[in-house]
Amino acid sequence: MYTKKVIDHFQNPRNVGELEDASAIAEAGNPICGDMMRFSIKVKNNRITDIRFKTFGCGAAIASSSILTEMVMGKTLEEAFDMSKDDIVDALGGLPPHKVHCSILGIDALRHAICDYWRKQGEIDEHPECKKLFVEFKDKPEK
Repeated sequence: MYTKKVIDHFQNPRNVGELEDASAIAEAGNPICGDMMRFSIKVKNNRITDIRFKTFGCGAAIASSSILTEMVMGKTLEEAFDMSKDDIVDALGGLPPHKVHCSILGIDALRHAICDYWRKQGEIDEHPECKKLFVEFKDKPEK
């Protein structure tokens, strides 16, 4: 059973699309369920000033990504990077246990975008947490 907040964010997702002038773009996917996620972020003074997502995923993935975009708007990159699946699940008022993995997908894509931004700024070595992601960076993901 989904909460009213999950249903609202699924039926009326916030911040959907892609930023043409993004500071960084990244993708993440789940080979088990086939969901794919793309996040684009705009950064100014180390803060997320705009964010968009696109997904090929289930209702829980859409709702999780939608609320995540609201939660990180205006936050520093470090604050956004530190968001957890529990933060998202709590903000949604819960998710069925078999759908919690959907909240991780959005966080993975967001973290990849943040690491891509740090890489572009020449700051990647200052953020060892990015090396744990085992991400192969590109200047821009293929469309």
